[in-house]
Amino acid sequence: MRFRAQRVSISKILSTALFHGQSRLESSKASPASTLWFIKVVFTLCFRHSQSLVVFQTDYFRDNLDPFVAYGVIDHITHRLNNPNLAFNFFRYSRLSLNLIHSESAFDLLLRSLCRMRLHDSAILVYDYMKADGILPNNALLDFLISSFANAGKFRIAERILIAKAELCNQRGEIVSPSLCNKFLSLLISRNRVDEAVVLFRGHILKSRSFAPDNCSFNTLMRGLCMSGKVEEAFELFDVMSFNCLPDLVTYNTLINGLCRVGNVDRAQELLREIQLHCEFSPNVVTYTSVISGYCKSGKMEDAGNLFDEMINFGVRPNLFTYNVIIDGFGKIGEVTSALKMYEKMVIDGFHPDIITFTSLIDAHSRLGDMDHCMKLWDEMNKRKVSPNAFTFSILINALCKENRLNEARDLLRQLSLRKDIIPQPFIYNPVIDGFCKTGNVDEANVIIAEMEVKGCVHDKMTFTILILGHCMKGRSFEAIGIYNKMLSMGCVPDNITINCLVSCLRKAGMAREAYEIEQNASNGTCTCLSSSERTTQSHPGLEVIITGREKFEDVNSIPSVDQCEELVSFVRFVMQISMELILKGKCRSLPVGLDKLTFLCPRHLPLKPFREGKPCQDETSPFLDSGNGTGSPKKGKRKGM
Repeated sequence: MRFRAQRVSISKILSTALFHGQSRLESSKASPASTLWFIKVVFTLCFRHSQSLVVFQTDYFRDNLDPFVAYGVIDHITHRLNNPNLAFNFFRYSRLSLNLIHSESAFDLLLRSLCRMRLHDSAILVYDYMKADGILPNNALLDFLISSFANAGKFRIAERILIAKAELCNQRGEIVSPSLCNKFLSLLISRNRVDEAVVLFRGHILKSRSFAPDNCSFNTLMRGLCMSGKVEEAFELFDVMSFNCLPDLVTYNTLINGLCRVGNVDRAQELLREIQLHCEFSPNVVTYTSVISGYCKSGKMEDAGNLFDEMINFGVRPNLFTYNVIIDGFGKIGEVTSALKMYEKMVIDGFHPDIITFTSLIDAHSRLGDMDHCMKLWDEMNKRKVSPNAFTFSILINALCKENRLNEARDLLRQLSLRKDIIPQPFIYNPVIDGFCKTGNVDEANVIIAEMEVKGCVHDKMTFTILILGHCMKGRSFEAIGIYNKMLSMGCVPDNITINCLVSCLRKAGMAREAYEIEQNASNGTCTCLSSSERTTQSHPGLEVIITGREKFEDVNSIPSVDQCEELVSFVRFVMQISMELILKGKCRSLPVGLDKLTFLCPRHLPLKPFREGKPCQDETSPFLDSGNGTGSPKKGKRKGM
C-alpha cells in the first residue's frame, strides 16, 4: 500500500500539535487518541522528509517524543511502508540527536525487520545500541539473530551473539538451547568452515557451563571432520564425548563412514564388530552399507559380498543404495556378469533401478568395449523413463568416442542440448571435440564449442588445449592464436604441450615473432595475450597484413631490407596457404586482391613473383610459385617500383 501524505506545512503541523493539549506529551498522561495522532504526525514527517530528518531537531520533538511514540512510528514505517531502512534512520536520529532511549519492543521490532530484509549491517548497529543502553535481549530474539546472521554467512557476528547469550544465561543460571548450538554448528559445517566449528566447540561450548552439548552436537562436528578427511580428530572428539553423553548408532555410523572415505576399511570393520559385541544397539543398513562401500572402492569385492550375505543373515534388509554400490564395484573391476546377477537380485527384491544403477551398468560394459550392450541399456533406461544425468552422458559419450563412433556421440550431445535440467560440464564435450579435431573436422568442433557457450558451459583447460592442437594440425595458425588469447583472458594457464605445439605451428607458418613472444612469456611465467598491433585480425588476416606492409614500404626513396621482406613474405605465405584451401573447397574464386602487386617489395636477391590463380605451390620449401621455367630463378630485369 502506498501512503499518501497530505501537503501540510511543517509550521501548521507543529501549531496544531501545540493546540491539542499541553506543550509536553507524556504517554502516561496523554489520552490514547492524542498519542495516536502524534504518532501519525511523526510518521508523516518521516515519510515526507525521508532524505533528511533534521525537521525533528526542535525542542518540541525533543520534549514530547517518548519511547512509546517512537515504537509506534517504527511500527507504522515497518508495516505500512515496508521500509526498515527508513525506520532505522529514524531510530538512529532520535537516539543520537534527540537522546531518546528506545524500548525493548522497538529494538526487537527493528532488529527482526532489518534481518528479514537482509540489512544485517544496520541490524548489528541496532544490536550494539541495545547493549549500550543496558537492554538485555530475550532468548527468542537472540535465537532469531544467531540464525539470521548465520544463514546470511556472517558467522563471526553470529558467534559473537551466541557467546554473549551464553554469558547472559550464565548470569541467569540458564542453559543455551542445544538445538540452537547444533543448528549453528551444522551451518558452519555446510559452508566448509569445519575448523571454525571445532575452535568454537572446544573453546566455548565444552568449557562454558551455559552450554550443554548433546549427541547431536558431537555427531554434527564429527561428521564435518570426517567429510574433510580429519578422521583422527573425529576420534579425539569421540573420546571426549564419553564425559558429556554416550555415543549412539549415528556416532558409530559417522565414524565408520569417515574411515571408509579415507580407505581405512579394516578399522571400519573393527568398529562394526565393536557395535555387535559391546553396544546396546545393533548395526543397521547404513552401518553395513558404509563398510560394503569401502570394500567396493578398494576393489575387495569378495569381502564386500561376504558382508552383504552376513547383513542378510542378521535380518538387515539391503536398500537400493546397497545394491548400487555392489553393482558399481563389480563393474569397476570388470566382472560384468556378477554385476548383472546383483542387478537381477535387486529387481527380484522389489527395487526399481534408478539412474545410478543404469550408469554403473553402462560404465561396466563400456570398460569392456561392449558398446552395443551400452546402447541397449540406454534404450531400456529411456523405456523405464529414467532420466540420465551428466555422468551418464559423459560415460556413454566418452566410450563412443574411444570406439570412433563420433556421429553417435554427436547425437547424444544434441540430446543433451535439449535438456534443461542438466547443467553441462566441459568433460562431457571434450571427448567429442577431441575426436573431430583428430579427424580433421575442426569446423564441427567449433560448432560444438558454440553450443557449449549457448548452454552456459565454460571451457576448461582441456577444451582450449584440444582446440589449439586441432587448429595447429590444420595449419590454422591465426585461429590457434585467437583461441590461445581467449584461454589466457579467461584465466586458464596453458601447459607445456599446448605452448610447444602452438610455437611449432607458428614457426612452420613463418610467424617467428609471434612464436618467440609466446615462448618468452611462457618461460617468464607471464602468459599474456598478443596485442592487436603484433598480430593480424582473424576476419581477413592476409589482406590487412598486405595493406600494412605496402604502407610501411611504399616510400619510393627507400629500399626495404632483407629482414623486412622476409617478415612480409612469412605473412604472405600464410595468406596463400589459407586462400588455396578456400579455392580448392570452392569457397573462394581467387586470391586476395593485391597479392600480385607485392613484387616491388623485394630486393633482387629475395625474389617474389606474382602468384598465379588456381595452382598451388609445388615447392614445399618456398611458399611461392616458380617463374615457369622450372628453376625457380628470378627473371633478369628491373624490379617493379624501382
